[in-house]
Amino acid sequence: MTEIIQKDGTWVFDGDALRLTPGRDKNVGLLRRELGELLVPLGALAGISFEQGKKAGRLRLRLRDGADPLLQATGGRLTEPHDPYQLLVEPDRYGVAEYVVDEVRNALLLEQVPSGPVDAYLLPGPSVPLSVSAGDGVASFDGERVRLEWKWQAEDSKSAAGPRTLPLADIVAVEWQPTVGLENGHLRFTVRAAPSKVPPKYDPNAVELWGFKRDPLMALVAAAVQARLPHPAARAALADARPDGEPAEPAPAPVPVPAAEDDHDALLRRLRELGELHRSGVLTDEEFTLAKQAVLKRM
Repeated sequence: MTEIIQKDGTWVFDGDALRLTPGRDKNVGLLRRELGELLVPLGALAGISFEQGKKAGRLRLRLRDGADPLLQATGGRLTEPHDPYQLLVEPDRYGVAEYVVDEVRNALLLEQVPSGPVDAYLLPGPSVPLSVSAGDGVASFDGERVRLEWKWQAEDSKSAAGPRTLPLADIVAVEWQPTVGLENGHLRFTVRAAPSKVPPKYDPNAVELWGFKRDPLMALVAAAVQARLPHPAARAALADARPDGEPAEPAPAPVPVPAAEDDHDALLRRLRELGELHRSGVLTDEEFTLAKQAVLKRM
């Protein structure tokens, strides 16, 4: 077992997984503290690195595309204090950090873990129920539905409409965007058959974020919902199957199709995912038939 303990957090590697525990230092981001301990299986890792600095070094994990619903929902836009896959390392522990890197890399080589994308989430996402208040609203998720309630600062168009309840079956995509410069961030849900192009400030399916301390916590809601949506790889299969080449529903971000897509087991998993999409009503009978035929042809 390999372990590195810092004020910023503790990483423990047992050969099969990395256990990431945030520290209690005041500089640890609010999102990391609320997210709590993460168990990252070796199969979810694409790589690990260590960068030395004058005052502190930094351990970084790189996860395989599609392995983590948090990274999928945030699109890699988590900043340093809130990124759970970074660890600040004090200079007197540089040797330990380099040892951790060697141990993880050796395990990846021995287990022949590929670095390419995956077709299923390998981390579970935040637990539910959860509720976060930030920006112009409060977003809650119980595992089956999202509820959006508006603060007094919200635009009249939102307040007049009252609270929104979005069943999970109606949500096709979720996106969290942080505040950057003068541009406000948002948590937005794309609802099936009712996509919205209005700014988040006026969108009844979006919470506008203003760059305050609690904004990153909205990423937890985004990740919890993302973990319960069909994996983006299933959308890629559907896009391949449609005659016009367009996906049936907008996806939060394009995800490359895994290199092992023609593998028999991977194709069977795709068929199961397509069946779940069809049963939940996301796919029509015609779309399901087209997608299924495309997968069967590859088999």
